[in-house]
Amino acid sequence: MNTRRHLLAAGATLLAAPALLRAQTLEKPRLTLAVGGKNLLYYLPLTVAEQLGYFKAEGLDVSIVDFAGGAQALRALVGGSADVVSGAFEHTINMQAKGQRLRAFVLQGRAPQVVLGINPKTLPNYRGPADLKGRKIGVTAPGSSTNVMVNYFLARAGIKPSEVSIIGVGATQGAVAAMRSGQIDAIANLDPVISLLKRSGDIRIISDTRIVAESDKLFGGPMPAGCLYAPQSFVDKNPATVQALANAIVRADKWIQAAGAGDIIKAVPESYQLGDRAIYVDAFLAAKGALSPDGTIPEAGAATALRALQSIDASLKNTKFDLAAAWTNDFAKRANTRYPRG
Repeated sequence: MNTRRHLLAAGATLLAAPALLRAQTLEKPRLTLAVGGKNLLYYLPLTVAEQLGYFKAEGLDVSIVDFAGGAQALRALVGGSADVVSGAFEHTINMQAKGQRLRAFVLQGRAPQVVLGINPKTLPNYRGPADLKGRKIGVTAPGSSTNVMVNYFLARAGIKPSEVSIIGVGATQGAVAAMRSGQIDAIANLDPVISLLKRSGDIRIISDTRIVAESDKLFGGPMPAGCLYAPQSFVDKNPATVQALANAIVRADKWIQAAGAGDIIKAVPESYQLGDRAIYVDAFLAAKGALSPDGTIPEAGAATALRALQSIDASLKNTKFDLAAAWTNDFAKRANTRYPRG
């Protein structure tokens, strides 16, 4: 019996050895990751990486802190309470204007997935963007990617951000309730919120960036969306940790593309499904094409994001940007080499 116990113990040690070795070589195996609206399909790769144990497989102990929107997650990073953000790519560029050097290193979404729709109860006769003047538009949080999408949509129609009222409604049932009760006249949000509103007839979609072609047309090129980004100083000090994070997300990206609706339902917490699995399946199918297949950032993505930002903030046109410093594919490429099949 003693011999059997020793053999079992030895076997367990050998199985655990790879994870232990990875943990020992990681500069920061325990870290805090901030996200704004983790239940959204926008961040599905993050959830999958967590739920399927991909972070742990890389020797990481990731504490994920969820905020109402991406702007709050960004503030947590800048304030020092988070090490990494799962958020919108454009923040890495926008923050250069504020003297903050951030770098995106693995992609979750190749299109923003933000859907803009009007409230058929309060705007039954909507004809075009001009009808949004003076109206209340709900976004996940002021300053978030949903807010950027609204501003860009309005700017293309010659409407200033000051000509509408932007209201933060979150990314869960609160956003749905705001539309159904008529508190807002339009909404820019993501799935599953959008699919839930669509199923009940409480939204009329006027712009849908879940469709990659429509996103490219709206923004004039590829618009990278959800990604992991961190301060350049963190990337420099913790390259092995950053690589481990990229490995986990790339594995999740690839798993999602091969997954069916049933697989997703099993992997995602029930609370994320807003009480309706069928709605969540619809949302997944609508958003799947906008999710990244391999974690790499498109070469023209930074330029597209900069144009979008400059169109809604004239002061950025006089700012010099180093677009190459806002992103890198080095980690994602290595992750793809290591996990060619996810």
